[in-house]
Amino acid sequence: MNWPALIVFIALFLFVTGLGFWAARWRAGDLTQLHEWGLGGRRFGTFVTWFLLGGDLYTAYTFIAVPALVYGAGALGFFAVPYTILIYPLLYLIFPRLWSLAHKHGYVTSSDVVLGRYGNKWLALAIGVTGIVATMPYIALQLVGMQVVIGAMGVSGNGVIGDLPLIIAFVILAAFTYTSGLRAPAMIAVVKDLLIYLVVIAVTIAVPLKLGGFGPVFSAVPAAKLTLAAPVGETYGSYSTYATLALGSALALFLYPHSLTAILSSSSPGAIRRNAALLPAYSLVLGLLALLGFMAVALHTGSNPAFADGFKRYGNNFAVPSLILAVFPGWFAGVAFAAIAIGALVPSAIMSIACANIVSRTIYRGFLVPHATDAQEASVAKLASLLVKVGALVFIIFVPVPYALQFQLLGGLWIIQVLPAVILGLYLRMLNGWALLAGWAVGTALGTWMAATTSFKAAVFTLSFMGTSFPGYIAIWALVANIIVSVMLSALLKPFVAPAPVLAD
Repeated sequence: MNWPALIVFIALFLFVTGLGFWAARWRAGDLTQLHEWGLGGRRFGTFVTWFLLGGDLYTAYTFIAVPALVYGAGALGFFAVPYTILIYPLLYLIFPRLWSLAHKHGYVTSSDVVLGRYGNKWLALAIGVTGIVATMPYIALQLVGMQVVIGAMGVSGNGVIGDLPLIIAFVILAAFTYTSGLRAPAMIAVVKDLLIYLVVIAVTIAVPLKLGGFGPVFSAVPAAKLTLAAPVGETYGSYSTYATLALGSALALFLYPHSLTAILSSSSPGAIRRNAALLPAYSLVLGLLALLGFMAVALHTGSNPAFADGFKRYGNNFAVPSLILAVFPGWFAGVAFAAIAIGALVPSAIMSIACANIVSRTIYRGFLVPHATDAQEASVAKLASLLVKVGALVFIIFVPVPYALQFQLLGGLWIIQVLPAVILGLYLRMLNGWALLAGWAVGTALGTWMAATTSFKAAVFTLSFMGTSFPGYIAIWALVANIIVSVMLSALLKPFVAPAPVLAD
């Protein structure tokens, strides 16, 4: 047991727990209204939105998984850096328009936007259910990150005893989310992001100093892992894989319900545009974070007997904890591990709130009880947020981690299929709701089939054209099919269906 790390970890965890409960009084509003509980009253300015989006997008699993991928696969893991750069022009150009539409009509989810655009409740339901199903494994993977750092401090066991720290953490998360709504993760995100910046900067300074500079770091990495492998023969190989992974991830990221929730909680389109300019600071940190994988290689933590059990239990996901334990004293390891654990709480809270908003607005009020009051709608959302957390906890306790990763793979290729309805629909009035529903179904089915051909173990599927192979991200191939079906069917149905209502600007 690493007691110095554990004591610091618990102290910081208790501090953010207190913040979470106090947040209900911060910018107090009527929490019996869904937009107050689930969107913070749409009153978060540039500063809070910056931390909220950062806490939402750069999660505990990011902190663990990106360096782990670089540690194991090398340069391919750096695809996460360009994709986070690609998303910010999209954020600047597209999402202020979406915010304006949502603000004018009181929309709280992307399903609301689609319903208002096309008047098709079945398409809205498909968009909402896709968001929930894609987000659930995302929440579960935050628990994987928390599991790793808790295990790194020597807290482990079998059965309920081994899972007890996770259960306690999620009971606390459920309590302050129920009480404070989106205000809780917004406030905690400030602490989480400051800790993440501190830890990443400290590690990227300390490790090169220990090794004698960045030169020894890169020289210790096998040459094959430093760059993408050049394609051999009639194939685009790792080049098309890298490019499509970056593009597909960029297109999908802000379609997740939790990302849209953070965007819609901002106070104005200007706040969104300013964040599009400021958020690349997180991409810089992500680049440094990816380098931690190479630093773990350089320090040979994988062959260190002290960390053998950690790598045996958690695989390459133990690369970052082992690096921190190898370089820093116990108390700072506690700070780092607390940053990662808090980095699990913030996005998990936002994700559960986002899913709850969909359950309450799209399913409960949209289908089950159309005449429900605003207070009833908010009450259902609070209960739904609890159920989402319980579901994620049960998922990670009883489902092996490889299956959780496979579900996350499916979630990514499913969520991108809502792009035509949510984003293209903002600009193209010729699209038809039923055609979009058909396109969504085709894209989802095709992507799932492609993933099944890899036994759900890879995100890449190879297409061949005129003797040349194009390995690429499954989500992109499925999205192309989705768009083709949506556009062609919309054109065919145009003579028989009235045009969509005029969008609000």
